[in-house]
Amino acid sequence: MRTTCLKWLALALVTLVLHMNAHAQWPEKPIRVLVAFAPGGLVDTMARTIQPQLSQNLGQPIIIENRGGAGGTLAETALAKSAPDGYTLLMAVDSVPANPHLYKGLTYDTFKDLQPVTMLARVPLVLITHPKVPATNLAELVKYIRQQDGKFAYASPGTGTSNHLYMELFKSVSNTDMIHVPYKGGSPAMNDLMGGQVDAMLISVTLAMPQIKAGKVQAIAVTSDKRLPGMPQVSTFTEAGYADFTPHTWGGLFAPAGIPAPILQKLHAEVAKVARTPEVVNRLRDLGAEVVLNSPAEFGAQLKSSYDKMGELIKVRKIVGE
Repeated sequence: MRTTCLKWLALALVTLVLHMNAHAQWPEKPIRVLVAFAPGGLVDTMARTIQPQLSQNLGQPIIIENRGGAGGTLAETALAKSAPDGYTLLMAVDSVPANPHLYKGLTYDTFKDLQPVTMLARVPLVLITHPKVPATNLAELVKYIRQQDGKFAYASPGTGTSNHLYMELFKSVSNTDMIHVPYKGGSPAMNDLMGGQVDAMLISVTLAMPQIKAGKVQAIAVTSDKRLPGMPQVSTFTEAGYADFTPHTWGGLFAPAGIPAPILQKLHAEVAKVARTPEVVNRLRDLGAEVVLNSPAEFGAQLKSSYDKMGELIKVRKIVGE
């Protein structure tokens, strides 16, 4: 009996050592990063910004695969079904905590099947209007919207997108009534705003800045904590009296739930190392983004808080994802 027990103990120790060695050697093959939206967007740009240096540091190719559709849930589903071995990851945006409320019948559980790694960076939003709108600041705009008796129209990249949800939140905090006009993407929404078919849009500073500088749209207020160097004349929502309205869009990295702790720790450390390099910091700053790099636990807690807040908003406004 004693001999048998010793054999089992030895086998268990060997298995444990081999298991630990496998984790220590990660990665041993290319890593696939699913991006929840189409090429050229903010989250895609974030992923491609860290890709070269991260690949070099890890010694393996990093393959970016754009898997857009259904508000990011197609990519989230693919990640949830992937092996938790560190070879399939997901770069997603702030739609993640809202999606369970918007899309019924999802085959995964956001908080059981997805493992937060880190929020890479966040970007403030800017409320922009067509130049025909007779308002140059938030107080004037709110007054004008109220005078329109519900005819003021704002655009979004689609029903259920964070841009849509945040504007619905602003309607609540500002006690205004507006018409939502959803588009299939940010580009067509911006085109119609510049053409005067709609009046306003809340969008990331990254995507709005070129049109603001060109004078094709006018900036009313930003959700940042302080005024932005690129447009110091534009006040923050806090300065304008809306201190509770400070949403940001963000890009965050996820792994499948069950990823071994040593791999999760190494992945977080390597991403943080790359994201803190001057080249990446400057590139993200050019996009209007602020590097965050919180811990998996901190990121998870933030997701849960957003999940609760967005759920209440979606329920009250009776919003259904497309």
